[in-house]
Amino acid sequence: MVSNEDLMQKALEVAWDYQGLTFPNPAVGALVVDAEKNILSQEAHKIAGEAHAEVLAIKQAYIKLTQDTKLQEINSSKQIHEYLYKNHAGIFFDKSIYVTLEPCNHFGKTPPCSSLLSTLGFKNVFIGIKDPNPNASGGYEKLKNDGLHVKLGILEDRCATLLEPFCIWQKKPFVFFKLALSKNFVIKGGIITSEASRRHVHALRDRCDLLVIGGNTVRVDRPTLDARLVQGKAPDILIYSRHKDFDTSIPLFHVPNRKVFIEDNLKRIKDYRFVMVEGGEDMLKACQEEIDWYLFYQSHHIIEGKSIKIDIKLEEVFSKNIAEDRLTWYKKIHG
Repeated sequence: MVSNEDLMQKALEVAWDYQGLTFPNPAVGALVVDAEKNILSQEAHKIAGEAHAEVLAIKQAYIKLTQDTKLQEINSSKQIHEYLYKNHAGIFFDKSIYVTLEPCNHFGKTPPCSSLLSTLGFKNVFIGIKDPNPNASGGYEKLKNDGLHVKLGILEDRCATLLEPFCIWQKKPFVFFKLALSKNFVIKGGIITSEASRRHVHALRDRCDLLVIGGNTVRVDRPTLDARLVQGKAPDILIYSRHKDFDTSIPLFHVPNRKVFIEDNLKRIKDYRFVMVEGGEDMLKACQEEIDWYLFYQSHHIIEGKSIKIDIKLEEVFSKNIAEDRLTWYKKIHG
């Protein structure tokens, strides 16, 4: 029989697809199951300020159960809440919902998810971890006080890992190093990874507020470093270089609404909250103390050339296929 842990793992997997893309909100996953634990919906929070994971999961479960496609056209979180309040007809009385993070309990840019779950009368609410944000927490207590059966701490350690970037950027910059490499760890030689991987990088650039890159890479590659593949905004740029002489016809200098800094230190990072570092072996070594996580996109192709040496002890925290590549998030192993 499918366990609560199995179902929470599925909620985690869909949340990881949006890690970093929900900044400044956390990545959150949710799924709704019927009385036999058949999955009715599986959703994630996708964009800060828009519907939370629970709301999207309930929306899709409602449509599947009722065939009421009117709700499909509604995207505003507030309007989804209102539609479900008016039309749910008690269909969730024997259903359960799994959510990686405690349902919010405040009116922010969206209404409180805890009130929606309570009003719809879910039989069970399974929560991965409590919300560390005091402005949003309290959903667990509200649901219990309203008489729902609530269980907290399902795969709590894994949910905490998913939440870690959010917890870091609440206090200081969350800095990650992005690297694209071939199957044999070559990082040079033109385009290495698939368009899907490159689109994902651009989506992350759209959410980052600063991108750090080495001066030599700028001089050799003459990059743009924008988010054009997702029609997104370009982050500010810190060129880490001892020498400040650059050809200003390089495209990155001509992206609208962007600041470009050329500095021989990394102190500028402290002025931002979500920071991507791009580069090669030299940047890997130079930025070790600043990096929290690493994100590798690895192609399945062999490329001729010198393999990069990664002398950092890394622990894999999540990995998935992205088109023909493999995307993996790592954390440093300390000690």
